[in-house]
Amino acid sequence: MQIPLSVLDLAPITRGESVTSSIAASVELARRAEQHGYERVWYAEHHNMPRIASSATSVLISHVGAHTSSIRLGAGGVMLPNHAPLTIAEQFGTLEAMYPGRIDLGLGRAPGSDQNTMYALRRDPSSSDRFPEDVLELQGYLAGESRVPGVEAIPGRGSRVPLYILGSSMFGAQLAARLGLPYAFASHFAPQALEAAVAAYRREFRPSDQLDAPYVIAGVNVIAADTAEQAHEQHAAMRRTLAIGLFAGGRELSDVEADVLLRRGAGQHVDQMFTYAAVGTPPEVADYLHGFRDRIAADELITAHQAPTTEGRLRSVELTAEALEPTTARA
Repeated sequence: MQIPLSVLDLAPITRGESVTSSIAASVELARRAEQHGYERVWYAEHHNMPRIASSATSVLISHVGAHTSSIRLGAGGVMLPNHAPLTIAEQFGTLEAMYPGRIDLGLGRAPGSDQNTMYALRRDPSSSDRFPEDVLELQGYLAGESRVPGVEAIPGRGSRVPLYILGSSMFGAQLAARLGLPYAFASHFAPQALEAAVAAYRREFRPSDQLDAPYVIAGVNVIAADTAEQAHEQHAAMRRTLAIGLFAGGRELSDVEADVLLRRGAGQHVDQMFTYAAVGTPPEVADYLHGFRDRIAADELITAHQAPTTEGRLRSVELTAEALEPTTARA
């Protein structure tokens, strides 16, 4: 059975490269995904992270949209407590007007940042408590059924950009079920509650105007390479990169220093994040992804290609698609 595949792109800024080259790489990755039949490419909102260039998510989507023709593009996700719902409705309404029928809006309630960055964003620490109400307010703007008298999202009104709830816990699963929205689980970095959350979502799902049956998207890390040796070398490099990003306090470290971090405890944390990871040759990756999908009966997999170089990520996107024989590639 074919597996609907998508891509999660964090727009990584690799060592020795600039933000400009990172954004160019994201454009090429989306083009490659489009050519190989992927469903969608999503970009995640993160702030104050030296190795991630996807903080201005809607701007990046707009740029990539201008260089692609048919693949769906969206946020995976916008951290809604960082924003006014009206602002997001206007931004994604504008994107939908520019690229009709191609825009998704995934929503999360995490800050995507640390406490100091939350302050810099002028975020109210309690804003995440209003997440369910903010989702409904946003949905109202996009449906042309504003919950705020006299206020409309222009652009955005009546666009009905499809919403997705992102999460890594029971909260997101239950909210998505209650609102009748698709649910995307962040199992590519927070795997612990995957099976319980997906089960709760399916059990509690209520049909809505957007969706008549549960729809689960599961995140999974992928490093597909031409040889097993190449794949495992790339995996080792990504373990170092994650250890540096999470535990080096903003310092640049050598590979030797990164390996010391990994041995001192960072490795356990990194490996837990990589619980769900398809690493190897195309047949090995295909076997893993089929097994992962069957484990939770996911409707779609969103793949985070974790090779440490642009060339490696592009090749991983190609090899994974070819191994799984997805739907006919787009022109």
